[in-house]
Amino acid sequence: MIDLSFFKGKKILITGHTGFKGSWLSYVLLNAGAEVAGFSLSPQTAPSLFEMMNLQEDMHSYIGDISDLPLLSRVFDEVQPEIVLHLAAQPIVRESYQNPVWTYQTNVMGTVNVLECIRRSDSVQSFLNVTTDKVYKNKEWEWGYRENEELCGYDPYSNSKSCSELVTYSYQNSFFADKNVAISTARAGNVIGGGDFSVDRIIPDCFRAASEGKNIVVRNPRSVRPYQHVLEPVVAYLQIVSGQLENKALAGNYNIGPDEVDCIHTGELVSLFCQSWKNYNKENLRCETGSDNGPHEANFLKLDCSKFKKVFDWSPVWHIGEAVDKTVEWYSAYHNHYDVKAVMLKQLNEYIEGSRNERI
Repeated sequence: MIDLSFFKGKKILITGHTGFKGSWLSYVLLNAGAEVAGFSLSPQTAPSLFEMMNLQEDMHSYIGDISDLPLLSRVFDEVQPEIVLHLAAQPIVRESYQNPVWTYQTNVMGTVNVLECIRRSDSVQSFLNVTTDKVYKNKEWEWGYRENEELCGYDPYSNSKSCSELVTYSYQNSFFADKNVAISTARAGNVIGGGDFSVDRIIPDCFRAASEGKNIVVRNPRSVRPYQHVLEPVVAYLQIVSGQLENKALAGNYNIGPDEVDCIHTGELVSLFCQSWKNYNKENLRCETGSDNGPHEANFLKLDCSKFKKVFDWSPVWHIGEAVDKTVEWYSAYHNHYDVKAVMLKQLNEYIEGSRNERI
C-alpha cells in the first residue's frame, strides 16, 4: 500500500505533465502535498485534462520541448528536484508511422537529455523512466512477457521506447555506478481512465462516438491487451520512486499491469464501456467492426508482473469491470457538465481506501 504522506514537501519534477497520465500523476502528488514541477509541450489534445483541472495554478509548469537540452537544464537548475518521473513521449503507434523522426527524437533523445540533466544534478536521488509494455519483441505468445525478455519493439513508437530503456541502462552503468541515484524503468500496460482525449485510443474513441451519437468503430476487436485504470500505474510509479529512494536495492526494471484475468479483447472492453454508459446515461450505444487498413499493430500482448508484485507487495485494486466503470463515471460527468474535479478526488480516495482493504 502506498503512503502518499511520504511525498509531502518533496521536490518532484514530472516530464510530460500536461498529458493524460501526467495530469493524473500531478494531481495525485499535489493532493499529497508535494512541491510539483512539470516540463512538457503544451497540451496536445483539445479538450485537455491538464487545462480543465487548472493544474498549472498549483504547480510550476514549464512549457518546452524535451529535445531542448539547454532549456531542460535550466529547469533542473531552478527546480532542484529530489525525484524525477519521466513520462514525456510521443505515445501513439500510428503517429509514429507518420512521424518517425519526431518520435525517435522525442522518445530517445528526450530520455538522453533527462538523464544528462540528472548526471549534472546534485539534487536528484530517485529517477523513474516510464516506458511501455510494447518494448518487448512481440512473439504473439499466450503468456506474459517478463523483465528479462528481449527488447525489440516493432513499430517506431515501440522501438523508440525499447531504445529509451537501453539508454537508461547505459547511463546507469556508465555514470551512476556509485548508486548515488536510484534508477528504474516501468513498463506499463494499456491505460484507461477519465480525461483521455487522445486520437487512436479505444476508450476516447468510444466516448467521442457516444457523445456525437455515432456508432463505435472497433478496428481490432480480437486484439488482447493488459488494460488497467490510470491510477494503478500512477500509484505504482510512486511506490517505485519512494521505495528506491529509501532503499536503492529496489531499483530495477518493472512490468506494471493488471492480473491475467483483466487482459481482455478490445471487443470485450468496448462491450463493458457500452453497458456502463447505459447505466449512467440511459443510452444504448451501437458498435461496428471496421478497418482503415492501418499499419501493423500487435494482436496479443500480456505482461508478467510477478516481480513488481513480490518486491513491492503490490496487487491491483480495480479489476477491469470496475476500471471501466470508473472511466465511464468520469466521461459521463464531463458529458453532463458535472464537476470532473470532484469525480477525480472521489476516485482517488476510493482507490486509496481500496488499496488499504486489499491489505486487510
